[in-house]
Amino acid sequence: MRFFLAGIMQGSHVGSLVHRQDYRAQLKEILLRHFPGADIYDPWADHSGSLEYADDLGRDVFLKHNAMCGEVDVVVAYIPEASMGTAIEIWEAHRAGKVVLMISPLKHNWAVKFLSDEIYATMEDFLRELELGHVGRKIAAAQLAKQR
Repeated sequence: MRFFLAGIMQGSHVGSLVHRQDYRAQLKEILLRHFPGADIYDPWADHSGSLEYADDLGRDVFLKHNAMCGEVDVVVAYIPEASMGTAIEIWEAHRAGKVVLMISPLKHNWAVKFLSDEIYATMEDFLRELELGHVGRKIAAAQLAKQR
């Protein structure tokens, strides 16, 4: 199974700043434990210096990552607050019929509400549901429903 770890990077920062990215290692570790052999792509791992990229390279990376969201099996998106880049990534996954799992308290935000197959209000909720096996069952059910 192929996963893409989407999530807040710059958020609403006006300057050249990023939010903490430590959630990514936690997600990758626990997903690998529950989905052994999974291919988990973390865009931050390969592009942590992306804010310093020249425009052409930055655009290429941005567009490549958006396209990847339509090619993987599951996008797991962490957005504790609005994130324009993540909204585009989940849109691309949704348009391609991929499973979108959202970790976000923004349950009334239309991008979160209407593009997600499942919404978990907090990271703790997601981790608990993963441990209980509910996330794996949700992925399987959503994939089956999207094939119809």
